[in-house]
Amino acid sequence: MYDTFSTNYDRFVNWESRLEYEMPFIEEQLGGTKRGSGNKTSVLDTACGTGMHLQALAERGYQVAGADNSKGMISRTREYFIKADQDVELAVAGFGELAQAFIGKTGFPFNGILCLGNSLPHLLTLEDLDRSLADFAACLAPGGMLMIQNRNFDAVMDNKDRWMTAQSFDEDDREWLFLRFYDLLPNGLIDFNIVTMQRKKGEEWQQEPVTTRLRPQSKTELSEALEKAGFKSIAYYGSMAGEDFDPKTSGNLIAVAHKA
Repeated sequence: MYDTFSTNYDRFVNWESRLEYEMPFIEEQLGGTKRGSGNKTSVLDTACGTGMHLQALAERGYQVAGADNSKGMISRTREYFIKADQDVELAVAGFGELAQAFIGKTGFPFNGILCLGNSLPHLLTLEDLDRSLADFAACLAPGGMLMIQNRNFDAVMDNKDRWMTAQSFDEDDREWLFLRFYDLLPNGLIDFNIVTMQRKKGEEWQQEPVTTRLRPQSKTELSEALEKAGFKSIAYYGSMAGEDFDPKTSGNLIAVAHKA
């Protein structure tokens, strides 16, 4: 799915607005971590997409590394960093493969790990979740911070909330429309669908659907898995504004935890 979607991902996300909103919270949570080599805090983004959070962190003086299971996303990230003339360690690696991918490289073990954009629910079993959180822990220095940003699936599943807000983008004489919705499956899993519609203005729309499967992680499930992996001082928020998490109304479930 994400190799196909990588060419349109930065049209789908309003990065200027998103980073302005999210970076103060991310930096606040990273502020309590111990600095690594060269007196820089090292941060690994574990599902980095096209690397926009990594660029923002690098511009603020962090030592950054990124991983994504999509070769297309990593290719786009590498292009951005070359253009920006910034240093970055990158790997095509999924959850559970990160320690092996980065061990011995600059910044390892890391002071902070990010897992943003509802990425962790791509793990379809509890065993995969346990293995991946153990992998995160293996990548972190003692006291290192892990931040996970999921959708609030407690509310999604209770309300059978299938549709997300449509996104649009205009560029010169072309326009894009992105439609996102869930299919709630009988086995408790979810098919996440994105329909990309694009056209030259005044012409017919062309459609391209892509689908991937998710496991809706509840707060209870995530909490138990984090504790099992040895994380401490776990705090939960409902948004990157630092609001308290409400299982009925929050749009997101954000967990901030530290390695013992």
